[in-house]
Amino acid sequence: MKFSTLIKSTLVTSAILVSSLSFAANIEVNGNDNDLAIKGYDSVSYFTKGAPTKGSNKFTSAYNGAIYQFSSADNRDLFKADPSRYAPQYGGYCAFGVTMNKKFDTDPMAWHIRGDKLYLNLNKNVQKKWVTDIPGYIETAQENWGGIKGLTVEQIEKVFD
Repeated sequence: MKFSTLIKSTLVTSAILVSSLSFAANIEVNGNDNDLAIKGYDSVSYFTKGAPTKGSNKFTSAYNGAIYQFSSADNRDLFKADPSRYAPQYGGYCAFGVTMNKKFDTDPMAWHIRGDKLYLNLNKNVQKKWVTDIPGYIETAQENWGGIKGLTVEQIEKVFD
């Protein structure tokens, strides 16, 4: 094992340990200051309507430490029955960003469904890059996510920059 890889592994392990001991905001899900996921958009609507739809605080569900809003009781109930099916991948962080070991915010309008999974991107420009090799980017993001999902943005920067 290379010395630099050993150092990075040690830093990641230390960062995970420190983050697990703290009671800071949930860092596995991209939420606002009130833990609202996807900026209040209905994650089920991407699948049922084929388009993002703004949710309502009348229809909510908590999952993985975040609050999801829905445009209807039916969508909320679908989510509650199988939240891992409808929640965005990588905690709602930018899927392309995860390929670079980064946690970027997302634009609910920059989305893609692949293999019955919802992927969000930082913006439409990043999404243009994402669609050039979705299978390859998903493979890389899957490999990277386990190493960064429990880390804050600051911890990631210390480890990977």
